[in-house]
Amino acid sequence: MVIVGLTGSIGMGKSTAARMLRQMGVPVYDADAAVHAVQARGGPALAPIEAAFPGVVKDGVLDRQALGARVFGNKEALRRLEAIVHPLVGQRQRIFLKRAAQRGEKLVVLDIPLLFEGMGERRVDATLVVSAPAFLQRQRVMARPGMSKERLDGILRQQVPDAFKRRKASVVIPTGLGLAPTRLALAKAVASLKRRRGRAWPSNPWREKFTAQLARARRR
Repeated sequence: MVIVGLTGSIGMGKSTAARMLRQMGVPVYDADAAVHAVQARGGPALAPIEAAFPGVVKDGVLDRQALGARVFGNKEALRRLEAIVHPLVGQRQRIFLKRAAQRGEKLVVLDIPLLFEGMGERRVDATLVVSAPAFLQRQRVMARPGMSKERLDGILRQQVPDAFKRRKASVVIPTGLGLAPTRLALAKAVASLKRRRGRAWPSNPWREKFTAQLARARRR
């Protein structure tokens, strides 16, 4: 089974690409959705988050805005939050991969926004990076409700540059030319990647532990 990491900076069209891949019949694991699930009411991350950041859980519901204010720009607080959430999300990812392998899937995609930031490329067989011109990226993001130039700049500072991602990518998917060219590029990439031999599954727990340690050291 070939495991592909899908990533891209904010506003580059990653969610659209993930939706197109699902329409092609490719199983896609959504890391953001997994984070929301473990932080939802009754989720396994809720109690430890409240213990680490008192006051961010109100009436059994996580106040994401309050939590964001506590960790944004604070590396120590962010590491504490990641230490709670990442193992739980990783567990869900392993379940997703195990089930896909049992079904005999030839290719699966892990939709991970901070793939390179967390050195996740070490745990996949190939990477797809969605990319668009910087002016179009800003245009898309600034159209989102509640977005400001300052907030966007802060988000971009937390992400590795698009140029770096494109250099590291197995395949770059252009998303600035319209939906049809994006879909065609994805279809070609899927057909090509399915011919590869997967090596990332089954995973090596020692390698995963080492990679996680490197990622934590890199963020310090």
